[in-house]
Amino acid sequence: MTITDTTPTASPGAGTVEIERTGEHHDIAVLTLRRERKLNALSTHLESVLLDALRSQEVRTSRAVIVTGVPRAFSAGADTGELREMTPERIAEYYHSSGAVYETFAALSQPTVAALSGYCIGGGLELALAADIRVADPDTVFGLPEVGIGILPSSGGVTRLVREVGPARTRDLVLRGRRFEAPEAYAWGLIGEIAEGGGARQKAVEIATELAAQPRLAVSVAKQVITAATDAPREAALLLEQLAYAALNRTG
Repeated sequence: MTITDTTPTASPGAGTVEIERTGEHHDIAVLTLRRERKLNALSTHLESVLLDALRSQEVRTSRAVIVTGVPRAFSAGADTGELREMTPERIAEYYHSSGAVYETFAALSQPTVAALSGYCIGGGLELALAADIRVADPDTVFGLPEVGIGILPSSGGVTRLVREVGPARTRDLVLRGRRFEAPEAYAWGLIGEIAEGGGARQKAVEIATELAAQPRLAVSVAKQVITAATDAPREAALLLEQLAYAALNRTG
């Protein structure tokens, strides 16, 4: 299944999102970004199409979700030229329309995996950071170059990165805008695995298969507890764990 936009304003090269169900029980949804000519640049159109895909029946009935791109690029970033044309009022609206795709992806009840290859830059990295687990090909190139063009990562990039790698490294990466590769990302814990031989997608399927085999409710609740515990005081996080355990105890 391919999701695209049929409105008159959508150009032929605006991009699509392919949805495939895979796995032994066809319970894994694989979403593939396809805007190859623009290295999967995340225009508002492509964000809207991805948002529709995340809300689709294929995704809602799955037990795990993978988002991936093409070999040359997971995504080379947001379409900044398009955003530059927006007024402050329009930008505020954007975060509630197509710009909501990052938080929608992060909030899925299912476990999510990002399979990364090629360029994973700017908005592409922000989308990857919204996944629960990330696996990358050895040649994947990461970076957040926004400050260098007078803006900053604003789709959860700073917020999530500082929680993943700490404030000091976040300052280094965001303020300098420097690029880094898979070995560094792995050493920092930003990705969970490096898939040798260009096998990020296959490794993501293997991981998603493991996740899909786990009790669905336990995975969903554990995912939410981990997210909440990131910011909660220790006592509140412990209480949340205990309450979640009590709620799950008779569901297994």
